[in-house]
Amino acid sequence: MIYIVLTGMVLFLDQVTKYWALEKLTGIETIPIIQDVFHLTFRKNTGAAFSILRDNVTLLIGMTSVVILALGVFYGVSIIKKEHPLMLLSLGMILGGAAGNLIDRIRLGYVVDFFDFRLINFAVFNVGDSFIVIGAFLIGVYVVVLEGRESKKLG
Repeated sequence: MIYIVLTGMVLFLDQVTKYWALEKLTGIETIPIIQDVFHLTFRKNTGAAFSILRDNVTLLIGMTSVVILALGVFYGVSIIKKEHPLMLLSLGMILGGAAGNLIDRIRLGYVVDFFDFRLINFAVFNVGDSFIVIGAFLIGVYVVVLEGRESKKLG
């Protein structure tokens, strides 16, 4: 149950911050938090990561819905099977972030992005994107480190 609550919290945090960005950043070029390092910059992303498939909102809604459905089923099965907590935490983060971006696409026709790290000239992104990346990283840690240890024990 805790992992489902976590997923809901990720989704809530993503949507609240995007609502704030829509209310406070629309029409403003950028707000420098640390000049030339980190800004809050409102962007409408009609594509997926790094704006790939730009302006293909219907295709992205369909693809994202299928991925979220499959991930949700896998997540549910993983919870029932009592998979490792790191795996469940990671899946919850990814699912919550992906659901937040899907809600934007359905509701607005684009995903709200606003975190702008200019120091490394990175794409503008949002809270949901952050959780997706952190969750994917943690799955990598789980697979490489934790499952690697289990394989060595068995082999």
